[in-house]
Amino acid sequence: MPSADTPLRALKLVQSNSLPMLVQKEIERMILAGEIAIGEWLNESALSQRFSISRGPVREAFRSLEESGLVRQEKNRGVFVREVSVEEADQIYDLREALDELIGKQVTACATPDQIKVLHALMEEMDNVARADDVSPYYALNLRFHDRLAEFTGNRKLVTIYRRLINELHLFRLRGLSQFGGLRKSTDEHRAMVKAIESKKIEAAGRMFKAHVVASRRRMDKAFGRDKTS
Repeated sequence: MPSADTPLRALKLVQSNSLPMLVQKEIERMILAGEIAIGEWLNESALSQRFSISRGPVREAFRSLEESGLVRQEKNRGVFVREVSVEEADQIYDLREALDELIGKQVTACATPDQIKVLHALMEEMDNVARADDVSPYYALNLRFHDRLAEFTGNRKLVTIYRRLINELHLFRLRGLSQFGGLRKSTDEHRAMVKAIESKKIEAAGRMFKAHVVASRRRMDKAFGRDKTS
């Protein structure tokens, strides 16, 4: 478990009226940033000390994290960051292909100029870190880019389901991005997705979004030595 290095973040947690939710978000951030490793045991006592709070909010955060697919609870052992098998990741990618196609269509139909500006700003940030071949910040931006696309559909149920799937896939996607030129390829695909939104061609955008997931899946297959195209 990493040592406390963000006292300001801890202070914000203490001052909030929704401690369990903020604790959940911070632990989620730590997992997605790689500060807590896949399979690692989450020490309830250490986390409560890190955030300067009682164990109750941490325990509640664990329950929410389990519901979101990021952790698992084992009887008499504790809470651990989940490990998703390659087979399970394949099943999730099946669902993502359909969901991303739907997101592409809905965003293209309703995206506002301000929302498109947000996407362009994120793309510019991704371009900068891709040129530096820096995987960790690129991955965080990649997650934010896709999360914004889901949010811009205005479909709250879709966003909830989508976030769970993304959480469960994060380890595989990180590994896939870091190999075989994944950063640059991913950036090019994102740029094409935004252009599709701006074109207002709903069906074409849906196909473009689905194609991006297919490409992401191929990168995962290559990362795990399962390149189905060869």
